[in-house]
Amino acid sequence: MALHRIRRNVCIDNQDTCREELRANRGLLIREIDDGQPCLLCHEKCPGFSAHSFRKVCQNCKCPRDRHDIYHEDFVNVRDRIGLKIPDDPNMRMTKEAALSNGYAWVPPGLPNQKIEDYMSQLPNHKVPRLSSPGEKYREKQLMIQLPRQDLSEFYCKYLETGSRRSFHDFVMVRNEMALDIAFVKDSLPTDMDCRKCQGALAAGDLAVFAPKFGENVAWHPACFVCKRCDELLVDMTYCVKDGYLFCERHYAETIKPRCAACDELIFAGEYTKAMNKDWHTGHFCCWSCDETLTGQRYILRDEHPYCIGCYETTFANTCHECRKPIGTDSKDLSYKDKHWHERCFLCSMCKISLVDKPFGSKDDRLFCASCYDAAFATKCDGCGEIFKAGTRKMEYKGHQWHEQCFCCVTCKQPIGTRSFIPKDNEIYCASCYEEKFATRCVKCSKIISSGGVTYKSEPWHRECFMCTNCNTSLAGQRFTSRDDKPYCAVCFADLFAKRCDACAKPITGMGGTKFISFEDRHWHNECFLCITCKCSLVGKGFITDGLDVLCPDCAKLKLQSQIRA
Repeated sequence: MALHRIRRNVCIDNQDTCREELRANRGLLIREIDDGQPCLLCHEKCPGFSAHSFRKVCQNCKCPRDRHDIYHEDFVNVRDRIGLKIPDDPNMRMTKEAALSNGYAWVPPGLPNQKIEDYMSQLPNHKVPRLSSPGEKYREKQLMIQLPRQDLSEFYCKYLETGSRRSFHDFVMVRNEMALDIAFVKDSLPTDMDCRKCQGALAAGDLAVFAPKFGENVAWHPACFVCKRCDELLVDMTYCVKDGYLFCERHYAETIKPRCAACDELIFAGEYTKAMNKDWHTGHFCCWSCDETLTGQRYILRDEHPYCIGCYETTFANTCHECRKPIGTDSKDLSYKDKHWHERCFLCSMCKISLVDKPFGSKDDRLFCASCYDAAFATKCDGCGEIFKAGTRKMEYKGHQWHEQCFCCVTCKQPIGTRSFIPKDNEIYCASCYEEKFATRCVKCSKIISSGGVTYKSEPWHRECFMCTNCNTSLAGQRFTSRDDKPYCAVCFADLFAKRCDACAKPITGMGGTKFISFEDRHWHNECFLCITCKCSLVGKGFITDGLDVLCPDCAKLKLQSQIRA
């Protein structure tokens, strides 16, 4: 939502004459428009600023005055605000025309236009006082904060006692003479220098800020010309000096005199109140709600604001859940699950004994002592059958409950506690007992197979235990065969049990679907079943045996004919 300033149209026939008359009466003319201005924090929740009778806050929303959209009715020349005389050198005078013609609410006096842009470019962007920008609002706010009008003129001091006026005027005179001044900008340094604040370099030809009360050999970067206390840019380069440090006028004044935390005026009276690590006019240390004085009275801090006992109890005290009366500051406030009780009301709902510093249980928004809660509501342990007393640690699993010491392994009877466990057939086992009783064991070594076993003939083996019966070579992942339920690697099985080829004398293993020929207790590989003479394959053909030899019919006939001739 856009915020719009409410400006007043003032018709004065001779404004210059009127302004001089006001200065003569007030000492200074400072027109800050605050009445009805919107709050920058509450927005539409606040109907507009309405001054509190003595605090610098809004009566409507209680936000600080400077958090409202306060503005100056006229163009502000800082020399007019602080009451310093206009310099004789016309180049050192800041005019409304010079500022507005460059598009700013303020510009350093005496700088040519191109150097003004150079100066502004060295400031944080949100603090550059361009017209109708956040930087313009920032400047207006800092004028009011750093140069509070009640520090500058007696006219704006509502709580300056008659006997303290001389002290105020002495303070103003000494400050204006010894401390308060306005800095200026040199557009081109003649030599290299160091910045007084950051110790960074200021090169010859750079522009820099100079403060007359520090002399010609001290300079600052534009963005380094800040108050030692608040670290804000010194508004319109207005500064005070104390002990060799730069201060805004507000924080310089607070090194000399205490400032009232309520009305924001300096305290010149000999007697005043110190409370909450702050200073107050004696009549201004009051309840934040009813404004009754708290000097010499008991009070309570809430959100950094003091409240009298009555207002605090009315506004903030909790209501007792039992008696429905407020729990005052003189009573101990006991709380449980967002409910509160007087100490005297914190009782068992059944036997009415005090529950303070005792174990208790709750049921349906009612409190019970341990004995009454156990008797009325406590569940029983599935191990020992005893009840769970209030405050007792309970172990739960699948709808069953045990005392911690009753939740035990069915085998070793040791409490499970926070260890892992394994349920089986409605019984609980610790991991070691479960493994001992139910874990798979190797048929060879009888040890537990924790991972990666081998099954042979429905029996489990460790991989490293599943070996050839003859040569002890591991058979895990290898081809093997068996004899009399014992595993053998292919090599050993062939050597020990396989038929042997009558031709090559090598074992006929049958691995990979090997085919072979058998005749009268003699055996051949298919590829070895050949005619002894012509070496042609006899597989699937007729053949004739001649002693140990096997011949095809043709070769057998030739052999027979040759024998007849002989």
